[in-house]
Amino acid sequence: MPRKDETLELRGLGSGVVIVVAGGCLGLAALLLTVGRGLSEWPFAVTFGALVAIGEMVQFRVDRSRNRAPIATSAALGYAMLRGPSLTVPPDVAQVIAVTAVATLAGILPRAVAGLPWDVVVCCRRVISVACAATVFAAVTPSNLSWNGSWRHALPLALAMLLGVSTAAAVDALVGAGQATERLNRPFPASLRDELVVVARIGMAMAIGGVLLAAGTSVLGLWAPPLVIVPLLLTQFAFRRYASAQRTYRTTVRSMARSTEIAGLSSPGQNARTASLAVAMGNDLGLTPARMEALEYAALLSGVGQLALADPSPGGASLLRTREERQRAAEIGASVIERSGVLDRVAEIVRHSNDSYRQGRASNPDIPLESGIVNVALAYEQLVGEGTGQSPDKAMESIGLGIGAEYDPVVVESLRRVVGRGFRF
Repeated sequence: MPRKDETLELRGLGSGVVIVVAGGCLGLAALLLTVGRGLSEWPFAVTFGALVAIGEMVQFRVDRSRNRAPIATSAALGYAMLRGPSLTVPPDVAQVIAVTAVATLAGILPRAVAGLPWDVVVCCRRVISVACAATVFAAVTPSNLSWNGSWRHALPLALAMLLGVSTAAAVDALVGAGQATERLNRPFPASLRDELVVVARIGMAMAIGGVLLAAGTSVLGLWAPPLVIVPLLLTQFAFRRYASAQRTYRTTVRSMARSTEIAGLSSPGQNARTASLAVAMGNDLGLTPARMEALEYAALLSGVGQLALADPSPGGASLLRTREERQRAAEIGASVIERSGVLDRVAEIVRHSNDSYRQGRASNPDIPLESGIVNVALAYEQLVGEGTGQSPDKAMESIGLGIGAEYDPVVVESLRRVVGRGFRF
């Protein structure tokens, strides 16, 4: 079974079940058709199937939203677009889907047995998007069109390949946006925007890899995959290094956040609760992934400034302090965060996290919206969190009294929606 993590805990069953059922039925139907017709050009099917399986086995998480398998994706797309003199009969759509599905299953089984994280929904998404790419490519490519050295053939083939990979990217982005909307309660346009950004950054490398695999193998035969796989391996290495750096940042920030709990300046889990609520509101407001990350870090580190106060708030109850004391703590915390050299955006959010809305963001639009989110999240946590005893309704009533003066009206309405959907610490 896959290890539990943040993403799997948040995922709703609805769309995930639909995607798994659709991918499974599609793969099974394609496999039955392929068995009935017989496997054509089996050396190519085995080679590309092996690449897909290996890519699935070495998949990794480059962000906190989903696993990535660039080699598997590129190999599946490449197999869908084979058309050239090196193979007599190009694979039909059913065979492409069947090989991709069987190879995907063969790749994730070792991960499941070894207890490594894997995501069956993402794997089925890949099968569905490759199926769409293969269908579009086959529909726009005549059977007599292949790589024969003529630009009259090469240009239409290249355009058909681009159309195929673009279709795969668009389908995957739409499905991913729908999942994010259901799972994280994000507005669909914001979720689609984020998915398209990922496609532009990561999907482009996988799409180009698939085109190169298809074109090279169509002309050179099975000598091409070993040559083309090298840049894909370098791409995967770069992605993994980036993911490792992100994990290091998160670990460092969480360690800094725990320092206030260890010192007794905040209640156990207070910073994590504040961050979870801030992230929920950020999702509701459709912030970009980069802003969401900065928001989470700022919420976690919002109490760091108390470490430098001579008389810190007991249990992190900063609402009991005067405005001047809270702003001084925020300024100190921002200065501490700035010394890291890589969290300037986070420091700016923390610096204004105790500003009143009327004297802050209402008159100065340069103040980040995230500061208002942290301010409201921290206030709600101190009213509802451990040991306070207030009900969510009572806390919302107290915060509502400060709308327009203390708290940003947009953020308070977001909090109302989040709490109304059943958010609880």
